[in-house]
Amino acid sequence: MLDLYNLYNDMHDNDIMLSYKGEVTSALVNSFLNVFENRLESFEDDTRTKKKVFNVLVETLQNLQIHVDELPSTDDNSKKEEKKAVFMLWTEGNKYRLSTGNHILISNVSKLRSWLDKINNLEGSREDLRSLYKQVLNDGIFSEKGGGGLGFIDIAKKSGQKLEYDFRPVDDTYSFFVLEISIPRKI
Repeated sequence: MLDLYNLYNDMHDNDIMLSYKGEVTSALVNSFLNVFENRLESFEDDTRTKKKVFNVLVETLQNLQIHVDELPSTDDNSKKEEKKAVFMLWTEGNKYRLSTGNHILISNVSKLRSWLDKINNLEGSREDLRSLYKQVLNDGIFSEKGGGGLGFIDIAKKSGQKLEYDFRPVDDTYSFFVLEISIPRKI
């Protein structure tokens, strides 16, 4: 049997405000945003920090909704598994931490890694990030899923921090993409 009490204590001890594993749909995103907005009121006094955390959460949840690659079914029927992902938001000292994880095709890893490195190499400069954002909009180059990487730029701009990430190989076709974002708190 799952030791739910220990899980509860771990979540409490680590100040986990929100966690989820499963399919990310627009209805779920809206529900989580409503719940989180209410929870944030009890955790954070600073209006600017609330706005930053909320905006970063919106971007990350939308990324999960749109950009998760489906895994093939593990049983004999030919249906694909749902687009499943995981995310968690918690406080850690003087910052909020947001982690997301989802499967992506290995063939997409190199391009995504290069894009994240390009954003991180701007060292969080708001002006440089704003210029890159405008450049992407003007170039009009978007993926088949409709993204041009604008969400990652927006996350870096709003958090003012480098994007931490990792790719963990799952099999010959998929990697598990982990993204962690820190948002400083005013304490």
